[in-house]
Amino acid sequence: MRCTNQLEDEVRRTGYVRIAGVDEAGRGCLFGPVFAAAVILDPDKPLRGLADSKTLACERRAELAVLIRERAMAWAVASASASEIDQINILQASRLAMRRAVEALNPPCDYLLVDATTVDWPVPQQALIKGDARVRAIAAASILAKVGRDECIGLLDEQYPGYGLARHKGYPTAEHKEALLRLGPTDLHRRSYAPVLQALQRTL
Repeated sequence: MRCTNQLEDEVRRTGYVRIAGVDEAGRGCLFGPVFAAAVILDPDKPLRGLADSKTLACERRAELAVLIRERAMAWAVASASASEIDQINILQASRLAMRRAVEALNPPCDYLLVDATTVDWPVPQQALIKGDARVRAIAAASILAKVGRDECIGLLDEQYPGYGLARHKGYPTAEHKEALLRLGPTDLHRRSYAPVLQALQRTL
């Protein structure tokens, strides 16, 4: 599957000029916020190498994130907290983070291309399965969301030592699950997720 600007070009030919790609990062994690980003790429400032952030090495993601911020027409990163995830579920929290990112765009978008879901925002939009692997604007958003979240978790690792957050970024690895059982959940663990709930019940 190739990541191209074909769909963006098709939408642009219908009259839209500020087409934002939107994606999230961290839905499967046990710890911390879910992040989202929205990016309006500038067709006059092309970027090479955009791809689904999960397929890129950490160093390459960081390099591309710098270029995206420099060359995009507009970009924004936002999040929804662990408590919001527990209150409204991870899908709705992801959509909330996406809406916050879209709302922060300046200039605003007039069309949305979203990875796998829709955003509660009053512009025309398309939800695209595997959009981060197919559409450059969504790939750019996936990169900014992933880099932003990893930086956040890296800082939180210093506040919550012993869980290995800097290594696994909050995902349910064996190391993370063992630390949960040994230390118990923090206030930033997602209590609506089964491994966290199980660890919480064992420590009560």
